[in-house]
Amino acid sequence: MTGFLDIDLGAVVANWRHLSGLHAGETAAVVKADAYGLGMLPVARALAGAGCASFFTAHLEEAVALRAALPEARIMALNGMLPHAAADFVAHDITPVLCSLKEIALWSAEAKGLGRALPCFLHIETGMNRLALPPAELAVLRAEPERLTGVQVEVVMSHLAASDMPEDRQNEQQALKFYAAALQFPHAKKSLANSSGMFLSPFFHTNLARPGAALYGMNPTPGRKNPMKPVVRLTAPVLQIRDLAAGETVGYAGTWKAERPSRVATIGVGYADGYMRALTNRGHAWFEGRRVPLIGRVSMDLATFDVTDTPINPGDALVLLGPEHGVDELAVEARTIGYEILTSLGRRYKRRYIGA
Repeated sequence: MTGFLDIDLGAVVANWRHLSGLHAGETAAVVKADAYGLGMLPVARALAGAGCASFFTAHLEEAVALRAALPEARIMALNGMLPHAAADFVAHDITPVLCSLKEIALWSAEAKGLGRALPCFLHIETGMNRLALPPAELAVLRAEPERLTGVQVEVVMSHLAASDMPEDRQNEQQALKFYAAALQFPHAKKSLANSSGMFLSPFFHTNLARPGAALYGMNPTPGRKNPMKPVVRLTAPVLQIRDLAAGETVGYAGTWKAERPSRVATIGVGYADGYMRALTNRGHAWFEGRRVPLIGRVSMDLATFDVTDTPINPGDALVLLGPEHGVDELAVEARTIGYEILTSLGRRYKRRYIGA
């Protein structure tokens, strides 16, 4: 077997409540990418049970799946609207986040065909330069407001590019651009702050915050103590322990050589399970408070650890992720970010939801 992935839904809810206390507006939950790899439906149900009323997915298909589980929630799909998708948004009561004049035209046409106004979020470009309504198209809307016929802009939003770097001037520049653009929609609410943005000054707080990473225990304040509760614990049982003589090597290409008689523990977790190859000779696990170094190359289904100084036996479990060694710490070892760690977790683990 691979291992056990314990997901603490109580911690997710506690993190949402902590974030909700940071500002006066509503706090939604971003549950895209299967709730960052942790399971969209159980996570969203727990949050809805705690009072969360608004949820963001990336794609329409995710939103439709979520609607089946949460019939009363407000659900938004961040990635805009593809041609011919408007009817599906309406059928499943999903609010689109519109990012272009073309998408606005699609939504307006759908509204005219139905003979009623349809709600949307409008994503305004302020500096991220991905999906959003650029200044030139915003100017067209200002000159030709009839393009919004049937389109009820409930919320205008933008996305901060550097909110995890509080001293970066781009944050203030984006906010100023956003508030200026939002004046064009005086009856719409505003949404700007993501997880890290919620820890910036009140200048960035609006009617609706959109935390994602912080809900799942990642640190929204890099360089400072993580204010969020850990959510994930990943453990894997030792399959075998091998005694090596000095000079013997471990794994593909023999990238680790024993400098003394050594004991090597093998677990059934590899890069097919999201335990990244980049951790080769860099990662660590924990056992009963002891740090255990990963040695040799991580392979598709297996990883090896030096347990020479650790009293461990086959069947005992190594902690790969947990309070001792969190998502952000593992990400540093893998030379990536916590987002990639969580969203890469494979489907071979036995998932256990606790704390709900």
